Amino acid sequence: MPVLRLADVARRHGPAYLAQYRGAMLPSHVRALSAITYCRTPALGGHLGVCVQCGRRHLLYHSCRHRACPRCGHDATERWLTRQRQQLLPVPYFHVVLTLPSELRRLVRSHQKALVNVLFRAAYEALAELCADERHLGGQIGALAVLHTWSRTLSYHPHVHLLVPGGALGSDGTWRPARSGAGQPYLVPERALAKLFAGKFLAKARRALPPDVSIPTIAAGTRWIANVKPVVPGADAVLRYLGRYVHRTAIADGALLSCDDDSVSFRYCDSRTHERKTMTLPGHEFLRRFLQHVLPQGLHRVRAYGLLHSRHRTTLRQLQLLLAGGTDSAEPEPDDTSPRLRCPHCRQGELILIDHLSAEQCFAMLEVLAITMSTARGPPQPLQPGASSP
Repeated sequence: MPVLRLADVARRHGPAYLAQYRGAMLPSHVRALSAITYCRTPALGGHLGVCVQCGRRHLLYHSCRHRACPRCGHDATERWLTRQRQQLLPVPYFHVVLTLPSELRRLVRSHQKALVNVLFRAAYEALAELCADERHLGGQIGALAVLHTWSRTLSYHPHVHLLVPGGALGSDGTWRPARSGAGQPYLVPERALAKLFAGKFLAKARRALPPDVSIPTIAAGTRWIANVKPVVPGADAVLRYLGRYVHRTAIADGALLSCDDDSVSFRYCDSRTHERKTMTLPGHEFLRRFLQHVLPQGLHRVRAYGLLHSRHRTTLRQLQLLLAGGTDSAEPEPDDTSPRLRCPHCRQGELILIDHLSAEQCFAMLEVLAITMSTARGPPQPLQPGASSP
């Protein structure tokens, strides 16, 4: 049975959705829907490949590389992980999550251009201010911040994940490691962080919004949520942990269960009961929920702050050497050569690309050549290290 993908949902329900709502859609939503619809199809062009062992020819269609596409997210994650290996510090890491109250979610969704930036700045500045306090770290920190806007049922739920090295650079140039408490690394108190984050977000939001836009009243006693926990130690573990959050999309292909002319069903895990559940939505509602998590053009979902910002690259390298005991522990520069592709038919031979094809050429090739399409089984897999081909 073929794997159900988000692209299948987009192809089935996208045309009707565009016909009804295009005039009210953000340009970024239209582009996302189009990109996912045509990802890995003849419409994007491709390459012609031939297997050096079995001689079969394959059309390899180009991917859309859109950040909202779940099929392209995996490739983007691997490329990102390769780059980030050069930026790791040999220290424990922390995962911090800051979440807005439900009363503010609609406001943020309606004013994303202004308030997404506010959310990022308030989250980092609150954390950096606490960490600069001598009662905690007493120095400058670094953080990689990642915006997620979805809940497990695709409703709008903006929150920021921050991946933070467990220590700070003191004013005297020394590294100040995170302390330990209750048998595990400790960064900052969650309640104090949540309170500081709330104050900064509300103050910045008032300055960023037009005068005629009011901030909804938040009920007395409403707690802003901050979670701080250590990440499993080890460079590879930290990288994989980062990768799970950086290029995650609102829903993965693996969560989709069924799609017909009326509805889409998907599985999710209830965050309160931790039970596996199924939700079925009308096709247009599913697309609406999904597309609301595509950011307007110009906004970035991943941002680096403090010591992890590119302007501090030299300082970061010096810290890597200092914390590694003065030895050069950096990973070798990544090999930029593309991985060898394995034939999806015989699954043994190497696939050699012999021609670049435009969209028109791809469609023509389908009509005149009896070739095996790689998309029937997914894209060709890279050959494993050490594997050989004739």
